[in-house]
Amino acid sequence: MSHVHYEKDGAVGIVTMAKPPHNLIDDAFLTGIQDAYAKALADGCRAILLRSGQRHFCAGADVNGFANNGRRRDQENFEKLLSSLEDVPVPVVAAVHGAALGGGLELAMTCDMVVAADTASFGMAEASLGLLPLLGGVQRVVQRVGPARAKEMAMFGRRNDPVALERWGLINLVVAEAELPAASLSWAKQLAAGPTVALRGIKTLANLSARHGIHGGDARQTEMNNAMWASADQKRGLAAFAATGPGSAIFEGN
Repeated sequence: MSHVHYEKDGAVGIVTMAKPPHNLIDDAFLTGIQDAYAKALADGCRAILLRSGQRHFCAGADVNGFANNGRRRDQENFEKLLSSLEDVPVPVVAAVHGAALGGGLELAMTCDMVVAADTASFGMAEASLGLLPLLGGVQRVVQRVGPARAKEMAMFGRRNDPVALERWGLINLVVAEAELPAASLSWAKQLAAGPTVALRGIKTLANLSARHGIHGGDARQTEMNNAMWASADQKRGLAAFAATGPGSAIFEGN
């Protein structure tokens, strides 16, 4: 039985984590998310919404897999896993309610944007177990909020309020819990209605710059530009601008 469900709403692929009780992460669960993302792309989805059908977004890893030196990956497989989650060629929005702890926070950080309920909580609790974040959480929090805040979060292991994390820049938007489903889906639908080729280029350049500095993005800027100039949506956008002004284009994703 799969613990990750996929459905399509217009051009948005909705991926719902549904592993009772708290979406604890193991390898099969991560594979389920990867497979759901692949289905969304195969279905022509132009954005993905990652959400939870349980009480929490994800309360971390299933620690039962840590016994006897379990849950170890070599570097190659680690990088493949992160790439499959982070480098999906369409925007991914995380809708977070309840707790996003440990691996749950790391999973949210692989998404392009995070919309959180005002009742949510975020934290890296691994140090309290003698562990460190295993899925790149430290470095991804550094990307978003800087090394001092990342060390604070990872070393103390406290639960953090989403309003503070929005102010720090870790998450994008905080909404009332009752508004989270509509608000997060609205963001995903707006992105799905955008110029998909251009958005893919923006995501690629942003990810490269975050990992390799400004020179990493510069090295592929012309490639991204050329893909954008070759797209039909670029032509639609300029034609609509000339005819009816900015913001009037209807993009088709090609």
